[in-house]
Amino acid sequence: MTNPLLCLVMLFLCFSLCKSQLPIPAKIDGFVYKKPTVWGESVAVEAFLDPHCPDSRDSWLPLKQALDYYSGRLSLVVHPFPLPYHSNSFTACRSLHIANKLNSSSVYPLLELFFKTQEKYYNRPTYWIPRASIVADMTKLALTVVGESFSTAFHSGFNDSSTDQAARISFKYGCSRGVAGTPSFFVNGMPLSNSTVDYNTWKSIVDPLLSKNKN
Repeated sequence: MTNPLLCLVMLFLCFSLCKSQLPIPAKIDGFVYKKPTVWGESVAVEAFLDPHCPDSRDSWLPLKQALDYYSGRLSLVVHPFPLPYHSNSFTACRSLHIANKLNSSSVYPLLELFFKTQEKYYNRPTYWIPRASIVADMTKLALTVVGESFSTAFHSGFNDSSTDQAARISFKYGCSRGVAGTPSFFVNGMPLSNSTVDYNTWKSIVDPLLSKNKN
């Protein structure tokens, strides 16, 4: 969801970030879906998603259907983008980075789990809940897909400055690309003007590009 006033603030932040050198991560930001070849003959989609954004949640199923339909011909990289007016989103995005560090195959199951349970972490239901309790609850949720054997390591992940830095870089990377709301999609590096893309729309976008590649 996009708040107009917040968009202006984020665009100003993006302009400020672009004027100075952003931190360069050791590897490119984002989580690759099912590890296909991102560049080359496949059509590459980049999705900026907030785990606690209802619109991000609703956009995921049609995108996943398109990925299954096109198999290796459509590649996806998801960049977690915590909107600042979703109070617990940064913690959820950091959880994704911790999961990726411990068990990379659990990242997308955890993202889907956050989509399914996001109402639990909305601002109003958690207004009086201490942050430590929210972190503990998200950790418990995450371990159902990451694996209970990673319990100690996952808890320690929130004290690891590298996971904090990774989550910050994800947000700054989105700002550097001009992202001001979620979901935001880029296809072969170009932004889509429409953020509500259903399955048929994905087909109408991808089919002509694959046809051109084939020719």
